[in-house]
Amino acid sequence: MAGDRIVLITGTSSGIGLAAAVAAARAGFRVIATMRDTGRSGALLKAAEAAGVADRVELARLDVTDAASVAECLAGVLDRHGRLDAVVNNAGAGRVGTVEQDGLLPVREVMEVNFFGVVEVTRAALPHLRATGGRVVTVTSVGGVVGQPFNEAYCAAKFAVEGFMESLAPVAATVGVSVSVVEPGAVASEFVASQGIDLPALLAAAGPYAPALEAYAARTRAAFDQAQTSEQAAETVLDALTAERPPFRLQTSDRARAFVGAKLADLDGSAVQGVTGGWVA
Repeated sequence: MAGDRIVLITGTSSGIGLAAAVAAARAGFRVIATMRDTGRSGALLKAAEAAGVADRVELARLDVTDAASVAECLAGVLDRHGRLDAVVNNAGAGRVGTVEQDGLLPVREVMEVNFFGVVEVTRAALPHLRATGGRVVTVTSVGGVVGQPFNEAYCAAKFAVEGFMESLAPVAATVGVSVSVVEPGAVASEFVASQGIDLPALLAAAGPYAPALEAYAARTRAAFDQAQTSEQAAETVLDALTAERPPFRLQTSDRARAFVGAKLADLDGSAVQGVTGGWVA
């Protein structure tokens, strides 16, 4: 898939989405780079210019939680280009906390972006992808396979996305549409910084969970010291877009492959609990 084929990528203002937009443009795609606030497009435009692909990157506003916004964006793509060859679901939101203290609202908010937003974009794009024999690529996470402490809402949403896409994939294949998920591990990107986590405030409010949260935070800082770059993760997104027959599930690093592999081979759950339990001990 290259040449004049059209790919729409959500969440391109920073991180993996930005890097994937530039990588896809360099590979010959015409990229519809979407974000909720196009006023935050400066970093993307600068990166596209530096890569010499600014003429292949087209900005569009898209709020994945708003069905009208999704419909309007896709209608604009079809009006301007007459086709859609691929969608990369990348927009997402994180959350650190635990349900006893957070309540349901943060869980619903994270699900709205990370799950229902993905479902809505995919649903709306499928008729156009059927017409081109296109593909759906969704950036999930190793947290969509392995539940992680204090990431209950985030992992629940990513688990839901993985189940949705794994169920959709064989159905979509019968009408010529390929479905893949890309599972990054720790990625050094603005996504982490953009979550606005105030750890001292979280610890102060954590009550009986404070020791576990402090242990988790220390472990997570160490993990992100060894994180891959957004550009490295985006290479796997590009593989999913360009491979002749992409697999359903792709990890972005050896570390991510080992982590996910332990879960998929863990029939009784003891191996995963042994690992993640150590994060909060």
